[in-house]
Amino acid sequence: MNDSTALFDVGERVPGPRKDASAAGAVETVIDEACRALHLPTIRSRWEEIAGTALKERASYKDFLADLLEAECLQREERKKTRLVREANFPRPKRLEDFEFEKNPNVTPEQVSTLADPAWVKAGLPLCLIGDSGTGKSHLLIGIGTAIAEAGMRVRYTTTANLVNELAEAADEKKLGRTLARYGRVDLLCLDEFGYLDLDKAGAKLLFQVFTEREEQRAIAIASSAPFSEWKQTFTDPRLYAAIVDRVTFNAHIVETGTDSFRFKKTQEKHRESGCR
Repeated sequence: MNDSTALFDVGERVPGPRKDASAAGAVETVIDEACRALHLPTIRSRWEEIAGTALKERASYKDFLADLLEAECLQREERKKTRLVREANFPRPKRLEDFEFEKNPNVTPEQVSTLADPAWVKAGLPLCLIGDSGTGKSHLLIGIGTAIAEAGMRVRYTTTANLVNELAEAADEKKLGRTLARYGRVDLLCLDEFGYLDLDKAGAKLLFQVFTEREEQRAIAIASSAPFSEWKQTFTDPRLYAAIVDRVTFNAHIVETGTDSFRFKKTQEKHRESGCR
């Protein structure tokens, strides 16, 4: 069997050459222009490679077409994941598979595996990561957010201070409704460094509006070094404090990362190692 028939199964009729095939590069030009017009960048860049493989494997027309479309779909999904992670605005890359569970026995792989699944986000449930500085809260928050974004959901990361400042500026510019709506649309809001600030009444009310906008509809994940009892220092209005704690703990996943800073332990280990040299 020669190369011109190897691409097709036995019994399939090999089509004759295209009428315009005599023009140098005419077929390649048609494919290139069609892929551009149809927004098929992967097929445009890989069709020759896939055609060569199909030729060697004596694939049918259908198999060749299926391979082309599968390559385009897979690459499109990867581009979507990359875009969603980029739009989440994480300050640095952190992945759950890089979390050092052996350094923090308070956090189990089973817990993290559950939180990497987007089911709780789709249900609009809260997540609270509570523990001292250096216990991996931000790593978990970013890692979980990344996993959810890669599952195809819209995620947004910010610190509490940045969010309150953005809301205050929006209120001054009479754009608060638009800003609240934007934060209300994302599937998961990751709020880091919660409880660090002593908010004035205006700032606390603005933050409360975000929680109200998302309540039982859109998920929110917070990371805080302060236990719930100390949030009274952030939300000095007792009723506002009670309302926010109620909203972030109702049906929530609560992960306590403990009090022992493994980041500090790692620093001590490095100092000891350098001292031994």
